[in-house]
Amino acid sequence: MATELEELIDFIESPSPSVKRAAVDIVRGLTGSEEGLQSLTRYSDVLLPKLSRLLGETKDVSEPAAESLINLSQNSELAGKMVSMGMVKLSMDLLYKQELDISRLLVMLLVNLTQPEVGIASLLQTEDAKMHGLYVMKLVRSFSTTPIEKQGDPFEHVSSILVNISKMEAGRKFLLDPKRGVLKQIIRQFDSTNLLRKKGVSATIRNCCFDAGTQLPNLLLTSEFLWPALLLPVAGNKVYRDEDTSKMPPELGSALSIEREPVSDPEIRVQALEAVYLITLQEAGRRAFWSINGPRILQIGYEDEEDPKVMEAYERVGALLIEMNGIEERFVEASRDCIQ
Repeated sequence: MATELEELIDFIESPSPSVKRAAVDIVRGLTGSEEGLQSLTRYSDVLLPKLSRLLGETKDVSEPAAESLINLSQNSELAGKMVSMGMVKLSMDLLYKQELDISRLLVMLLVNLTQPEVGIASLLQTEDAKMHGLYVMKLVRSFSTTPIEKQGDPFEHVSSILVNISKMEAGRKFLLDPKRGVLKQIIRQFDSTNLLRKKGVSATIRNCCFDAGTQLPNLLLTSEFLWPALLLPVAGNKVYRDEDTSKMPPELGSALSIEREPVSDPEIRVQALEAVYLITLQEAGRRAFWSINGPRILQIGYEDEEDPKVMEAYERVGALLIEMNGIEERFVEASRDCIQ
């Protein structure tokens, strides 16, 4: 005899629209609790395919189905199972083959599906040389398009997908490929007022900088956008003097010559400083950093900083520059005062 859950799952594909809607709504409610998730997990082999087949239907059915899959995919085992059954491809196909009201939810589902490496590989299409990277290129193109205010920002969570991709070497290699120009498109979104986008871009840049030992030339190809994204958040609140900005490229100097909105999120400032550290570990990276008067920016920014974790990140970069190149005495003294 079928259990109540088995009967409920069968009703998900009922020919009666009202029964189908009721069943998928109940499933969505169950996925909102730990107990419900555990119960449904036991039937995942049957449940997941049924829910996936609802994603292309009308919003009253596809929305609760998508939300159910998002909640279920927080379980890494179930996320891996969804990837193996082709959920990444299905999500991408639905996202771009038709106008759906669940675009935002599909992107959120892809965030969870790209937590495991198998999901990243699926989104990168690593097994298909001809299609390799096509999905990511599409997502970045959508992410780089200014959202229409009345429609919200359905692609803001692409920022989290990019962070996931950049955690994997194959993902960083793709993002840093100068022929594709993906990183440049991503970095330009750092100017967004959307904090989720901003944090995702910052973390993606930082992750890409872990490959600075082999990819520094490709990183520096984006320097026109890279240095402002890394240094403006940590430049402090002061308006810089002409004698400082005259030694900087225009994209930095002009921004620092006027009053500006500070980046208040300390996590972004830490990520920016970590990226600078990874770049300046390389001799060519240090030369590039000195050429834009980077140490002076860090010196002034450090004077305004109050967050202990961010100060520690400043000091780590400062110690590296002192060791490798020597740095201005004021930064040295500020670091010593803090340590004392």
